[in-house]
Amino acid sequence: MQFGQLARTSHSPIGIEVARAVGVYMYDPQGRHYLDLISGIAVSNVGHCHPKVVEAVQGQAAKHMHLMVYGEYVQTPQVHYAQQLTSHLPPTLNSVYLVNSGSEAVEGAIKLARRYTGRKQLIGFDKAYHGSSNGALSLMGDEFFKSPFYPLLPEVATLPWNDTDSLVQITQSTAAVFLETIQGEAGVRVPSTAFMHALRQRCTEMGALLVLDEIQCGFGRTGSMFAFDQFGIVPDVLLLAKGMGGGMPIGAFVAQADVMSCLSRDPILGHITTFGGHPVSCAAASACLSVIDSENLAQEAERKGRLFRNLLNNPSISEIRGRGLMLALQLRDSAQLFAAIDRCIENGVVVDWFLFCNSAMRIAPPLTISDEEITEACTIINESIDQPT
Repeated sequence: MQFGQLARTSHSPIGIEVARAVGVYMYDPQGRHYLDLISGIAVSNVGHCHPKVVEAVQGQAAKHMHLMVYGEYVQTPQVHYAQQLTSHLPPTLNSVYLVNSGSEAVEGAIKLARRYTGRKQLIGFDKAYHGSSNGALSLMGDEFFKSPFYPLLPEVATLPWNDTDSLVQITQSTAAVFLETIQGEAGVRVPSTAFMHALRQRCTEMGALLVLDEIQCGFGRTGSMFAFDQFGIVPDVLLLAKGMGGGMPIGAFVAQADVMSCLSRDPILGHITTFGGHPVSCAAASACLSVIDSENLAQEAERKGRLFRNLLNNPSISEIRGRGLMLALQLRDSAQLFAAIDRCIENGVVVDWFLFCNSAMRIAPPLTISDEEITEACTIINESIDQPT
């Protein structure tokens, strides 16, 4: 089957036709299986079609689906999930605005920051990725992907990543600073603890909101439920999506209740969404979070990440970056990388590249991957890097 009338996003898609997916495997119509090491780009944290998530989806779909725009009716799946989510967060992150995606979470946070502070300037970082909608794109830290869509939002500055000296550019004119806790599309870049503490302190001093984007690195992927836990800081706003819904579309921006309340007045309905917090997606997200807890997937991600590092020993891999099961394998150049990706897929392991780092291989499997599956995947990756074209 071809793409037909579907809009295309590139001239070279992976192109695997998937008939079904279970656990860490995807199957084509002929029954061939592929070990999925990218999880739909860090989405299927509990694996494909986890039985608990499927049960929750089916159960909620039989009760009710869409009823009304978000925030007008009391819907048990939304209320329950917000309570469950905030129980995993610091006390100041106690108000959850549910949306449909990561990009929508970014857009909501932009409005929240400007409305709450009364300021206009936004700050992002080099090689940052926050989504493809207009506001999110404005915060992107790569001109190649931004410039064809100018003009974007005004008064957005881009700082060098992990550079403490540059933080003086955060001033009393700054509404918010947006940062991926661990950069994804830059090729999995982990900031220093000193930088994170300096950033938190500068935002506090200047009265700017610190917005941490955990859309890709959240929900256990990096070895803790949320990556900011590893740096000893707390953001003013937290952005979530991807691994949140167990495969269903859902996102959120989370803040303190007195901050979030500004969106409900002057004007009322200052931020609204029709399908945000869809009850079926909320039921799936609740089941997903319960699975991460009950199966200790966040803690296991750290150990499994170490196993990947130990087994990925091809001499062409010059560096392995990341935390937990959010990893980047640095190869020599893009030619070597793309040849290796093609051979991995031919050999039954799906890996990928990064938008802003086309010489590193993305490794982000479901957190449910077993040690045996990790061993199998690493053997294939090591062999595929050296396999002749």
